[in-house]
Amino acid sequence: MKASGNTDGDYHGALSMMMISSNSGVKLIMPAPAKGLSPNSPLVNYALRGLERCWLPRERRWSHIYHLDGRASPNESIAHSDVFYTLNVLLGMSRVAELPADIDLPEIFHRNAMSLTALPVRKYAFGMALWAAAELRLPIPERVRSELKAILSDQSQWPAFRAQDLGMLLTGVVAQARAGEGEWTCFASPLYRFLKERFHSESGLFFDAPSGFRRRFASFATQTYLSIACYQYGEFTGDVSALVMADTCVRNLIALQGPQGEWPWFFDAKSGRVLDFYEVYSVHQYGMAPALLEWAERFGRRGARDALVKGFNWVLGHNQLGRTMLVPELSLTLRSQVRKHELKSRAPRMLRALKNAWLGNGEVLIDPAGIGVRLECRSYELGWILWSFGRRTDLRDLTDNSAFRDT
Repeated sequence: MKASGNTDGDYHGALSMMMISSNSGVKLIMPAPAKGLSPNSPLVNYALRGLERCWLPRERRWSHIYHLDGRASPNESIAHSDVFYTLNVLLGMSRVAELPADIDLPEIFHRNAMSLTALPVRKYAFGMALWAAAELRLPIPERVRSELKAILSDQSQWPAFRAQDLGMLLTGVVAQARAGEGEWTCFASPLYRFLKERFHSESGLFFDAPSGFRRRFASFATQTYLSIACYQYGEFTGDVSALVMADTCVRNLIALQGPQGEWPWFFDAKSGRVLDFYEVYSVHQYGMAPALLEWAERFGRRGARDALVKGFNWVLGHNQLGRTMLVPELSLTLRSQVRKHELKSRAPRMLRALKNAWLGNGEVLIDPAGIGVRLECRSYELGWILWSFGRRTDLRDLTDNSAFRDT
């Protein structure tokens, strides 16, 4: 038997497994079982620890906002937002190898899905319920199923959809069909046709609405939700036009990414220009963009992986402020970097976007001295981390970064 290179260590290790009994005999003592290595990455466990802080035990859901300004009761609850965010978190948890033992996925899903019919939620919340149920292999409550089918069957109401409504509903329908729930398949093609005809811009970006003045003013979320829906639909049906639309949008977004990986907040979908970089949201950097770019990588979009890494590193401090967007002592994240004078009002940035669209201007980054951070974290943001990185083992520099280790 070949000797170990560390014989002294082996010797003391062997002694640690023995004790001398009262009759001078030797009695073997089995060591306490070592805590097993988590199958989750440090990044995923970081998000799970943060979600523990956002949990509302009485309501059985995660909160709308966890405030990071030092207030005594940091969790703020807005019921309809809590419910949507909770469904988003559950979607992310569908990709996590090991969840905390006290997370009852079926119970939490059922309770919050049922709330959709009693609260003033947007249609995209129903789409998220469809998607999460498909990924978790959970049944949709009958009352929710009936309301969903009413929404999807009444095409006269579709012109009221915003991009997030349409993107989530189409993604949810396709996810259900993939999971073998054929009753939803009939809605996929009409929804995609509506997207293609009313939301696709010649610039390659997506409009935020099917008509009206507001439609050209589109957010990063607009591009993300509709592109993911197109990738999902295109892969499932083999419709190449959907894949081309998604790929074109991603190509344009990568071209518009900021010098330090910033994903711009606001676009003119008609011209394809950036109207405003701010706020730069952490969730776009570490959650939603990676979710989209995972699809882009799969379909061979050049630069997708580099854009993902560059965007993620923005959160780790490679940004205009040169500061991390993590709150490691709480396992949470700071919501965004924003113009200091716009922390409490969106009106100035909306007016600036209108002006830039009217004059044909493109927007650039401002002096860092004028930038602050928004001191809050939202539970759905951590949910997107779980979804985007729960199954990734090929980005160790990100998922296993020392910044996410439990100290």
